[in-house]
Formats: sequence, structure tokens, C-alpha cells
Amino acid sequence: MKNLFEKLFGTHSERELKKHKKTVEHIESLASEFEKLTDGELKDKTRQFKERLKNNETLDDILPEAFATVREAAWRVLGLKHYPVQIYGGIILHQGRIAEMKTGEGKTLVATLPVYLNALEGKGVHVVTVNDYLASRDQEWMGKIYNFLGLSVGVIVHGLTPKQRHEAYRADITYGTNNEFGFDYLRDNMVIYKKDMVQRELNYAIVDEVDSILVDEARTPLIISGQGEKSTKMYFVVDQFVRTLKKEEDFTIDEKANTVALTEVGVEKAEGFFGIENLSDIGNMETSHHINQALKAQNLMKLDRDYVIKDGEVVIVDEFTGRLMFGRRYSNGLHQAIEAKEKLDIQRESKTLATITFQNYFRMYKKLAGMTGTAKTEEEEFISIYGMDVIEIPTNKPVVRGDFADSIYKTEKGKFLALANEIGEKYKTKQPVLVGTISIEKSEEIAQLLKKKGIPHEVLNAKQHEREAEIVAQAGRKGAITIATNMAGRGTDIILGGNPEFLAKQEMKKRGYSDYILSMVTSHEEAMDEELVEAKNLYQNLYNSFKVETDKENKEVIALGGLHIIGTERHESRRIDNQLRGRSGRQGDPGSSRFYISLEDDLMRLFGGDKMQGLVDKLGLGEDEAIEHGMLSKSIENAQKKVEGRNFGIRKHVLQYDDVMNKQREVIYGERRKALQGEDMYQHIINMVESIIDDAIAIYTADAQYPEEWDLDGLTEYLSTIFLPKNSLHIENIEDLTIDILKEKLFDIGKLTYDKKEKEITPDRMREIERIILLQIIDTKWMDHIDAMDQLKQGIGLRAIGQENPVRAYQVEGYDMFQQMIKSIQEDTVRYLFSIEKDNNAQRKQVATPIEATHGDRNKPVTVKKGNEVGRNEPCPCGSGKKYKKCCGA
Repeated sequence: MKNLFEKLFGTHSERELKKHKKTVEHIESLASEFEKLTDGELKDKTRQFKERLKNNETLDDILPEAFATVREAAWRVLGLKHYPVQIYGGIILHQGRIAEMKTGEGKTLVATLPVYLNALEGKGVHVVTVNDYLASRDQEWMGKIYNFLGLSVGVIVHGLTPKQRHEAYRADITYGTNNEFGFDYLRDNMVIYKKDMVQRELNYAIVDEVDSILVDEARTPLIISGQGEKSTKMYFVVDQFVRTLKKEEDFTIDEKANTVALTEVGVEKAEGFFGIENLSDIGNMETSHHINQALKAQNLMKLDRDYVIKDGEVVIVDEFTGRLMFGRRYSNGLHQAIEAKEKLDIQRESKTLATITFQNYFRMYKKLAGMTGTAKTEEEEFISIYGMDVIEIPTNKPVVRGDFADSIYKTEKGKFLALANEIGEKYKTKQPVLVGTISIEKSEEIAQLLKKKGIPHEVLNAKQHEREAEIVAQAGRKGAITIATNMAGRGTDIILGGNPEFLAKQEMKKRGYSDYILSMVTSHEEAMDEELVEAKNLYQNLYNSFKVETDKENKEVIALGGLHIIGTERHESRRIDNQLRGRSGRQGDPGSSRFYISLEDDLMRLFGGDKMQGLVDKLGLGEDEAIEHGMLSKSIENAQKKVEGRNFGIRKHVLQYDDVMNKQREVIYGERRKALQGEDMYQHIINMVESIIDDAIAIYTADAQYPEEWDLDGLTEYLSTIFLPKNSLHIENIEDLTIDILKEKLFDIGKLTYDKKEKEITPDRMREIERIILLQIIDTKWMDHIDAMDQLKQGIGLRAIGQENPVRAYQVEGYDMFQQMIKSIQEDTVRYLFSIEKDNNAQRKQVATPIEATHGDRNKPVTVKKGNEVGRNEPCPCGSGKKYKKCCGA
């Protein structure tokens, strides 16, 4: 609802869009001029724009003409012309803001305007999507516009070689997924030769479904792991200890936050058992971390719910699909803690080689923009973390969807029966229905109910994105009943009456045409070979035939009231509910939506409060009677706001911790890049020598006023373990010695010794040895530091017991640990370089081999390689649900 100020002066979005009215009108007015241009003249605009940018014009100066160029090119190549509202969206994205555009408003086309404009600088533009299917689809579809205008387009998807990645990143425009972009950044900071880096500097990114990527996935970091070497005995010892603890007395469980924590009594017991004075002391981080994970394994991780034991191994169960996740392990030692709990052999813990959150990865771009159908409810978060406000772009045609009041039931059983009855009623009239569930488990329960009623339906629940897109695209057909998890098929429009393009391609697939041919049939390029000419003709004939059918069906579905959306429960975020509703009523189509809720739903049970249950009990309703009460609906919204606020707090908290690591990561990666990029490291090494001398003098002259009292023997003995030749420091008149003279003498000896070493080995070889040693030491120390910081973070919560701010403690102690690591890097580097022999055989090598890239606690499915003994007809161990012969064994 608008407040009085907004009624008088318009909303923030309306006021912002008003500023661009003249620009949009100017772009539209250029249409007649650009229509007259030949293809060659239109293509030449790209060269002209690049020339103008070289002559000091800005992107804003050329924006109207560049947008008009893309608009005309899109019409010629794809038969699509940007509406005025889409031009507004393009301007907002160019400004590095979030454009909120409803489903079906053509966000994919909107992005072409700012993408083309910003790509003219030649610094690279990244378009980020939520899955490989959408990245490939959009790159192929919108790439036709960019190629027509003379710009190159690449795509980054899973399974590419480093060479293919390097080429894709060198393109003017690169499509890809958030995971792939993030992992490539981490891998680039692990390579040992500059030529192996694939990314360029991060310039401008447009994030599609920005709320999904920068909010929903922001809490879980990207992690690249290698094999660890920690002892496994500790897991069994800690497991024995945890079994002696009593709930409430020694530890507490927070079901909402999914955490377990020791009480003060529990902390005392731990200190007694492990013979330590203070569990929260920095030296006991590892013990504290092990206890936390063992508590979690014993009290939160349930056998046959979260995991099963198969062939003596703990196998994770996917919480949504119920599938066994072969090849995946919980990280941070939780998997080992479960193995200890179940008295199984403990496998070695994987070691984190590199990690970053999406929050910090995307904040590295010089300019960041985003688009989605739902972001306004999270605007505070976007502004505070990313500095991006949300601008609501009006729809091209008014939304006429009818959103009915929630139907609230006492029990889940009553709710399911009622919604199954409504689906049955809609099926009789042939009105299409999309049922949105929050988990695959629930979608299968509803599917079973419909099966009993004999109602045909499609269930969409796996992560096969192309198949998802096909099913969702047909969910608007007459009589279609589609059950899907809320996020399934996101990014695909539901067209009432069906999508003729999908139907034509589906028919061609049945006739044996390859994916490559199917991708080419809609291309505007002239077909050169006979097979493609034949395929294009067949596609056109099928398309025309299906178009007649779907147009007729479109009118019939509109007469029935359009697509009806049924939500099976409220999500903890209003934004996800709005996304589900937004699947209906696109481009002025009719539609309707209704949510079914029971007081047994997780959101109601955990956050709805007893007040709601009390109200229902007073009304004395049976389990199959619906309640539509204003107070209940308000309570539901309040529960959602409560959870949204809590989740924002958690994400902000995660970021506060990751910001500490991020500053450290920038320093370390900066040092690596200097070494990688062939900078002369001589002065860098000499500066390290000076720093070591400064630190040592500060220690060995502390608390002594006169030079006679300084511990010069201790100083020279210490420095001789690093770089100082024995008996090389000569002091004649000790009473005349000052700190500065001492520093100068030691520094001169160090420099002279190093110069002599360089002469012996030759300057060129010495420069390479510097890089070899520096890279190896930085990588080794940084990996250990990541582990140490992770353990510090796990145990820092105990500080709150002593009224200490855990984040502040993490910042202070993390800084101290980082300084210690830098000192250790300097000492080891100087020690190795000063002791290197002339005939050394030093070579660059990775200190650990990455074995897996994961997002969050769970590893991605592993591809089964030849040699694994899996029967051709057995389920594939990668967890896809397909037979081995049709998946990794294909």
C-alpha cells in the first residue's frame, strides 16, 4: 500500500523512472531513422561507437543511439522489438541497479541493451544465470543480436577445458552461471603460471534472478578442496566425550537455527575431560571445533533421514529429492563426526584450498546490476551489502490476475484433500493448473493423491533444467496439471495454449534430429548444407502447424480464466511466494492464484506462534474445514517477515565474518599475482629482510634503555637461523650503538649476502627461484590459515558466554593470526632463498591438487569414470536418478 508521500509524489521507482522519460522517448524516436539503414550500415554502428569512445565520449553519451541500434538489430534477427518499459529496464541495468520486472516481461531481451552498450568498451561483460541450461540458451538466442552487430559471445558451463574457458572470457560478452564464474576466480588464484589464468579483470556483470543468486545462495560459500592429512583419532575421542553430555544441562539445541551449543556447565566438563584451562582460548580452536561438530552429528543429523549407511559408508540423503547423494560429503569435519558416531572407518578430512562467498565475489566487479521478478522485499539487503537499489519497472500490459485469500486448515491432511479437490474441479473444466511445492517430498505426496483420483499430471522435481523448461513451457496448455517445486523451471515463460517452438522441436527430437541441429533451426543464419536446409524447412512447417493449434487453444484457455496457481504452503520468504504467483497473468493474460496452508506447516509450527493455534481451537473447526480470517492471514505475513529479518541477519553475520577473510584474501591473492605476472621480486625480498630485522630488533632490545643491555647474542642467533651468516656482525664501540645503526649494519650484511647469492646463481634464474619459493610458501600457509580461521569461526560463539562480541573477537584474533602468517611467509621465504644452492633443481608445483569444487556443505555429484564397477542398468552413482548406461556410462 502506498503511503501519503507516495500518493502525492510517486514511489521511489516512479520518481526514478520519470528522470529517464525523455531518454526513452528519444530512443523510440530514432526507430524510423534506424529502420532505413541497410544491414551493413547498422553493423557499422559498432565500429563508430568504439571510435567515439576512444575520442573521449562516454557510454552515457552514446546510450540512446546504441540502444536504438540493438532495438533494430533484435527486430531484424529475432523478430522482437523492445517495448518502452524494456528500454527503461535497460537504462536501470546500465546504471548498476536492480530492475524488478514481472515474469513474462522479457528480462532476457532487456539485458541486450546494457550488455551491448557496455561491451563496446572491450573490457568484457558477464551475464550471470542460475543454471547451465539458461546460460547456453540465452547465449545462443541473444548471441544472434551481438554477432549480427560484430561482437563476440562466449559461454561458461560445467565441463569446459581451461583453453575453452580462456577463449570464452576473451569474448566481448560471456554468459555463464554464478558457480562457474566464482570457481574460475578461485582457480585463477591457485595456478602456478600466468598463462593458466582464464578470467580477465572483473568489469561489468548483470545477474539474472539476482535475488536467487545474491540472497538465497549468499550464505553458502564456494569451496575448492584437496585431500587433508589430519589424524582421525580425535573424532573418536570427542565422540566418546559428547555421549556423556546431557541435553539442556550440558548443551542446548535450537531447532529454528539448526544449531547445538554447549552451556557453561558443558564448557567446564569439556575443559576437565580434555585437560585444558580455557576452551575458548585460541590454542584450543581445533578441540572446540571437533566438539561442535560431534554435538551436531549426535543431535541434529538423523540416520535414515539426513543420511543412510551403505556398504560401511555414510551416504547423504538429499533433503528435497530423497535421493542418495553418492560421492558427496559434509565438510568441516561433520562427515567424520557422523562416521565416529556410527562407529565406521573415518575417511580423511578434505582440506579447503580456496573459498569465497558470492557476496564478496560479485562485489569485486567494477559495476554490478541485477534483474528479477521479485526483489523489492529484499531491497534493504541489496542496498546495504551491494549498494544497489531496486527499481520496479511497470508491466507492458496491466496485471489482471486474481489473487484469492489463503485457505487455512487445521491439519496437513485436511489441506491436501482440499487442494486435490480444487485441482479435480479445475481439471473437469480443463483450466490449466500449476501446483507449487516447497520440497520434492511434498510434490510426490500430492502426485500420489492425484493418481488415486485418476487425474493425469506432470511432476517436475529433478535438476534436469532442459526437461524442466520443456514441461514448464507447456504448463499453460488446456487441461495441463503441473506439480513443481517453486524454483523449478525458473526463467522459462508459461504461454497459455502452449509454446509452438517447444512443440515443433519436441516433434523433431522424436524424429531423431540432434541437439545441434535443433539449436540451429531457429538461427537466422543461412543454412549451407542440405541436412540443415531440410531441418529448417521441417521446423518451419511444424511450427506453423502447431501455431494454429496453440493460438486456438490460447483463446480457449483465456476463456477458462487463464493459468491457475496453487501454492501448497507459504514459503518462509514472501519473495518466493510472489515468484510462484508471478508465473500466471503474464503480458496482460488472465489468471488466478490461491495458497493452501495448514497449522502443521513448518512456517506455522515454528514461527506462527500459539496465538494462531488458540484462535483456531476457539473456532472449533474440523480438519477439512477452511478458515479465511484476516487475523490469521496477518499472522502468516508477520511470521514471514520475522523469518526474512532473521535470515537477513544471518546473511549479514556471515558477511561480517567473510569480510575479515576477504581483506586477507585480497592481500594474499595480490602477492600471488605479483609473483605470477613476472614482476621483479628482488626488491620485494629485500623488503622482507628489512621487515624481519625490524621485528627481531624490537623483540631483542625491548625493555632495555642502553645498548649494553640489549640481547645482541640472542638477536644474531635468531637471525642466523634465517639469513645472517655466523659471526658477520661486528660491533666495535657498543656504547655508540643506536637502533638505526644496528638496523643499517644488519641490513647491509643481508643485502650483500643476497647479492652474492644472486651472482652465484645468475640474476635470471634467481628471479624464477624467487617466484617458485614465494608461490609455494604462500599457498601452503594460506591453506593452513583458511582451516585455522574456519575453526576460529566455529568456536568463537563461546565468547558470547563471557559477554564478548564474537564478531569483534573474530576480527581481532583473525587479524593477529593473519599477521603471524605474513611473518611466517616472510621468514620461510627468506630462509629458503638464502640457503638455496647453485645447482638446485627448483621447479614450480602446486602444493595440493584440487579434488572437488563445491557450493556450501555439499559436494556436487562426481562423474563416474571408467573402471568403476557399476552395472549398465544400475542407478548411476552420481545421484542423477538415471540408469548408469544413460548417464555417466553413456
